[in-house]
Amino acid sequence: MKKIVLLFAVFLLAACSKPSFKNVDITGSKSFGSNFELLDPNGQVKTMADFKGKAVLIFFGYTHCPDVCPATLIEMQEVMKALGPLSDQVQVIFITVDPQRDTAELMAQYPPAFDPRFIGLRPANDEALAKLAKDFKMYYNKVPGSNPKNYTMDHTAGSYVFDPSGNLRLYIKHGQGAQPIAHDLKILLQ
Repeated sequence: MKKIVLLFAVFLLAACSKPSFKNVDITGSKSFGSNFELLDPNGQVKTMADFKGKAVLIFFGYTHCPDVCPATLIEMQEVMKALGPLSDQVQVIFITVDPQRDTAELMAQYPPAFDPRFIGLRPANDEALAKLAKDFKMYYNKVPGSNPKNYTMDHTAGSYVFDPSGNLRLYIKHGQGAQPIAHDLKILLQ
């Protein structure tokens, strides 16, 4: 009888333990964005509800980015490879912080160039971008260049992960490699 009680106690402790994430666990945080209304390349409004049932990884960037954005998309490409068949249960979303240059046509081509399943979304206007940045506590700033068309955008380099139920779960630091991200996505997809 003592063995049964002990086994039951061990089972309860295992069932109640928190997952061992490699990234920053922000589960239950109500201070970060949990929804959005953005335009896909066809001009259709997308919200988090459109991706229910998939783990969603959101990254903010811009197509003219010289380093962080392509590096992150390559890292996400590697994550999808590491996940194997589970990758079909993950949606990577690239959200532009430069909607003036990142046209619908460009957003239709840029993210899918890294993986055909990646999608690009854009805010309808500057006000929508400002609201999105506030909701996600994401930083962005236009940095002037040698002429008005030649500028860069400083922006937050981390990513956000939502579980298949649409709950915000993780903040992913930039540049850590694919394995820690794949590890955490596998936990969320169980």
